Formats: sequence, C-alpha cells, structure tokens
Amino acid sequence: MLTLDGSQGEGGGQILRTALSLAMCTGLPFRIENIRAGRKNPGLMRQHLTSVMAATQVCGAKVEGAQLGSLTLDFVPGKVRGGEYEFSVGTAGSATLVFQTVLPALLMADAPSRVTLKGGTHNSMAPPFHFLDRCYVPLLRKMGVEVALELQRHGFYPAGGGEFTARITPVEKLKPLVLMDRGERVSSYAESLIAGVPGHVAKRELETVGTSMGWVEDQLKIRGLPNDQGPGNVLMLTLEHEHVCEVITSFGEKGTTAESVAKKAVNEARDYLVSEGAAGEHLADQLLLPMALAGGGQFSATTISLHTSTNAKVIGKFLPVEIDFQAEGSARHVVTVRS
Repeated sequence: MLTLDGSQGEGGGQILRTALSLAMCTGLPFRIENIRAGRKNPGLMRQHLTSVMAATQVCGAKVEGAQLGSLTLDFVPGKVRGGEYEFSVGTAGSATLVFQTVLPALLMADAPSRVTLKGGTHNSMAPPFHFLDRCYVPLLRKMGVEVALELQRHGFYPAGGGEFTARITPVEKLKPLVLMDRGERVSSYAESLIAGVPGHVAKRELETVGTSMGWVEDQLKIRGLPNDQGPGNVLMLTLEHEHVCEVITSFGEKGTTAESVAKKAVNEARDYLVSEGAAGEHLADQLLLPMALAGGGQFSATTISLHTSTNAKVIGKFLPVEIDFQAEGSARHVVTVRS
C-alpha cells in the first residue's frame, strides 16, 4: 500500500483527488495521512468526502477513515464499473472536482456511464462548469475521449444547488497530446452571469471589460438566470484560440464593486495574452493526469504553480512516468511527460 503525505507541497485536496483517480485506474491501494494539512480547516470536508464516496461507488473500494474531518484515509480499489451514477456534495462545494476525480477511471470502465453531479458549479476555489466544457473536455477529445457535458442548473456559493450531467464513453487507450502553441485567436467575449442580483451589476462589469479590452457590444453578453439559482454573479472572459481555449473567471461578492470584479478578470486576461504558453495555470495542472495515463505528451504553459508541481509528484508515485518542467523565460514553461 502506498503511503502519501497530504501535507506535502500545496497541502490541499488535489493530493487526495489525484490519488483516488489513479488508485482506481491502476488498482493500487493507498493510505493518505495529514489530509489537507496545509489548509485552515484540515481534514476531509464535504466535497472531499463526496469524492471519496464517489470513487468508492465507482470501483467498489474498501475504505477506512471516510468521515468529515478525518486526517487519514485508507483506500483499496476494486474493479471500475460503468453505469448510472449520481453524486451530491450537499453544499456549494465543487461538483466539478468530484467529476474530475471519477472521470479518468470511468474512461477505463467496462461500459459507458451517465453521471449526474449536484453541488457548486461556479465557485472561486474550483474550475467552473464552463471551464471544463470549453477548455478541458475539448482537449480530452483530442486524446480520443468521448465526453459530453450538460448544465441543468447553476450552483453558486454559498447556496449551491447546481446540477450537471456527464456522458462518458470508455476508451481503450488515451492518445498523447502535443499542445505547444495556441494558434490564431478565433474569438473573445465576456459573459456576466447573474441570478438574484441587480442587472446594473452585470452592465457595469461588462462596461469595464469593454473599455479595458477594447471589446465591442457583440462581445459583451449578460446571462440572466432565474432568481432561485442565486444569489450569484460570475464574470467569465473566454479567449478561444485555434488549438486551445481559456476561460477566466471573477466572482462577485458582498463588499466588492462590479468594477473591481471586472478589473481582476481583465488583469488575468491580459497576463495570459501577453504570455507565450498555450495552457493557463489551471489548465496546466489538469492536463497532467490524462497525459500521464496516455504515457506521454508535451505542452507549453504560462506558469507552473505549486499546485501543479505537487500534482506531478503524486502522479509519479502511481505511474512509471517522468514529468519535466522547463522554464523558457518568465511567461512560458514547457511540460514534458514521458514513460
């Protein structure tokens, strides 16, 4: 049984989720200690426990320590099974992270799967649904994956209540991905999602984006949602290129002006556009695991976070791969995965 230290590197929930994914894929059992020791409230929180229980259901695992607040978990995986699944976080905790936990295993299952996920779909501590749908899944399709996502209901912090479904077709072998350049810009647009929030908030956000980025009216879109899906507000800037898409998000909250929300997103968008990496910081982190399962590949990234380097170390404990990071200036890094 592998033993992992949950306090290493960034010390967050990603260590647990990556371990769960790879245990299911490889059949290797593990024990993780000091779970989320680097966080203010260490141990398993609701969304992490949901990921554990989802993985347990998908592969019929034997588990010890699966309780809220637990600092240690033993996970012995069984056979991965496709089928109909429903996983609910029960809070605004991220349903998208639960999806990313079980997806790699279900790609190797014995049958197609339809997964319903309930909880937070748009919160500041996880990839929002639109990031998965526009950025992550399209690159998986280039690796031979058939995955279709559908959003039924948005779920914002603190209420949650979001829902989306995923249809997953197993694949015999993932194809290595090479993503060194973005290619030409295809489109750029901003969307302000509002639910139970005054319309002027969205208008002010989009006016700030338009002025700062030089974008015209057709690129600035208000997405009004039913009030019962709120309160919630997220501003999304989508930068679509020939080979890759980036979705930058900024969240409205009490005490923060609409202009401040927009400026945060604008600054991140400008940093991405002046850099030379194809994958942004978060996408770089998420590409590591499928590329390692594919046994190889290469991509360029704008930056390598502590989150990403920690993820690489966990992957290396389960799979016989090398993950190499090479800086090419301050705004471009080349990531190479080889078996």
